[in-house]
Amino acid sequence: MGLNNLYLLNTVIAGIGIAFLLILGCIVYISRKNRKALLKMAFTDPLTEGNNINAFQLKCRQLLKHSAPCTYSIVFINIRGFKHINENFGTEAGNETLKYIYTVIERHLQEDEIVARGETDHFFLCLHENRKGQVHSRLEEIVNDIASFNGRENVHYIINLAQGVYIVEEPELDIKIIVGRAIAACEHQTGEEICAFFNNQLVIKMNREAELNGLFEESIQNHDFQIYLQPKIRLENQMLGGAEALVRWIHPERGMIYPSDFIPLFESNGKICTLDIYMFEEVCKLVQRWFKEKKTVIPISVNLSRLHMKNPDFLKEFVAIKEKYQIPDGIIEFEMLESVFFDTQQIILVKKVIQDMHKHGFLCSLDDFGFGYSSLALLNEFDVDTIKLDRQFFADTMNEKSWKIISSLVRLADSLNISVVAEGIETKEQLTCLREIKCGMVQGYIYSKPLSIDVFENWSVNFGKTSI
Repeated sequence: MGLNNLYLLNTVIAGIGIAFLLILGCIVYISRKNRKALLKMAFTDPLTEGNNINAFQLKCRQLLKHSAPCTYSIVFINIRGFKHINENFGTEAGNETLKYIYTVIERHLQEDEIVARGETDHFFLCLHENRKGQVHSRLEEIVNDIASFNGRENVHYIINLAQGVYIVEEPELDIKIIVGRAIAACEHQTGEEICAFFNNQLVIKMNREAELNGLFEESIQNHDFQIYLQPKIRLENQMLGGAEALVRWIHPERGMIYPSDFIPLFESNGKICTLDIYMFEEVCKLVQRWFKEKKTVIPISVNLSRLHMKNPDFLKEFVAIKEKYQIPDGIIEFEMLESVFFDTQQIILVKKVIQDMHKHGFLCSLDDFGFGYSSLALLNEFDVDTIKLDRQFFADTMNEKSWKIISSLVRLADSLNISVVAEGIETKEQLTCLREIKCGMVQGYIYSKPLSIDVFENWSVNFGKTSI
């Protein structure tokens, strides 16, 4: 090979080498850039441009790794009714709300504290606090600051927060378990408290709830849920005018499980709808048997959870069961809590549901009817057949003013062809006052506690042989 060709070859090789290095450098640069972009995508919430749950868990692991027990507190925040904001005011309003809340929380954090947004309307905090009082105070400050949003112009909704806290007693636990305890505390928050704390009592309650949830399906199949009937008595003639069907859970191994233990639980997880349908069918079977045995058939009221309203077509299943057992119209009444009627998000739906109830031969009762203009307005808004006055009405039999109000309410209902049932009646004094104001029916321990079907049937035969 000549010198010129050798020189040319060396030049080409050198050029290739330089080009290779340049390409390699570009690849490294692009890789690093892509890696940064991927890391940002993995740990950044695109809406708030702050931490997402991945970043929160990573940073919490680093903080908790070398911390002593009870050094930090994990907080879970959920916006109550956020779906309502999106549905009624648009996703833009919802997104602005989320960004506002994130910004406010971030403003309240100290140097080694963290905030992140999780799914939709969930926020997570890690606070350098280990005392309940201090955690409570700091969350109260954040809530009050966020509440200033409610006073803004053109804001037609209220931000309402639920908060759960776990003071990290076991920092060595998996971060998902730690976060899960804060979530569990939030889910069990009650009343108007700023936040709920995870504790041993909550663990016991959660274990109990898990046990009840595990027993539910089998108990439905085995008919462990049983009907108990509480009589309703017509004051005009002291005759049995109807009964309310109440559920009792009688488990073969665990005995009586009280409604206060399982009704709120099944309301929170949706199982109450299955239980309502089950109870309704059991009532239809009972009424059918009464007809076949030529016994006296009385109207039976059954409770209906507000959760059914999430399905506009829920009534079809009840209608099909009614037709299956050939139940005549006017025998079964649905009782719905007053809170169902106050839900502004579903007023139109509730009106239609009541119309459909009447169309298919059901009656409708407004349970726990309360004092006040808002309650009275419901009588004009909704075509209910019955109102049930809660025991709070009759707590003070000596208060003449209260009884004048009750008397006026009874007369108003009568003029609108709405029946009135006074429930929770326990004393002869209350009964005397109710007779004087011509209240339609009474339900309470003054006559009878809720009774099993067999006992109720015997009781009803003998009722009237003694007077009250």
